[in-house]
Amino acid sequence: MGPEILRDLTFDIPKSSFQFLTGPSGAGKTTLLRLLFMSLQPTRGIIQSFGRDITRIPRSELPMLRRRVGIVFQDFRLLDHLTTYENVALPLRVRGKEEGSYRRDVIELLKWVGLGERINVLPAVLSGGEKQRVAIARALIDRPEILLADEPTGNVDPPMARRLLSLFLELNRLGTAVVIATHDLALMDQVDARRMILTDGRLDIYE
Repeated sequence: MGPEILRDLTFDIPKSSFQFLTGPSGAGKTTLLRLLFMSLQPTRGIIQSFGRDITRIPRSELPMLRRRVGIVFQDFRLLDHLTTYENVALPLRVRGKEEGSYRRDVIELLKWVGLGERINVLPAVLSGGEKQRVAIARALIDRPEILLADEPTGNVDPPMARRLLSLFLELNRLGTAVVIATHDLALMDQVDARRMILTDGRLDIYE
């Protein structure tokens, strides 16, 4: 199966906590986020999510549990033929929800991330920072208990990085646990938060 990417990690993500996940390229940050999102199973060991061992959860039950975790991908993963509004509403649409039950929530969320004037535009005309905020809004539409963000400031300039960080901090103040994977030391220096540092597959935690 090849070499182990992560080895002998023991940690938890406390409720309503805020932490950075950092380390050199190839250290396993994205792999760790995928494990936390339950889209990847460990080859050994135990991962408990919301009190349940994910290796023992029937595959049919994983999507329901995964809704409690929001994830923001590094490459946005927006659908080019859908508007800003439609991209954010997509997780609810695919579950068959009626638009009337979520339209106001989607619009309010887009206003919260500063995209109230960009609701009906396609991704092609959005800047990198705007696309990132659409991705954040989409991750939040299910009101997750944990938000995972993979290099959310990697494609934006420093002012936009600070704006995105402010969104994450506000979200955390509202009660959501936040994990931000990043190489950006300047970004981490702006917040007194726990740092989880991956090196050679092992994790050190600094409170």
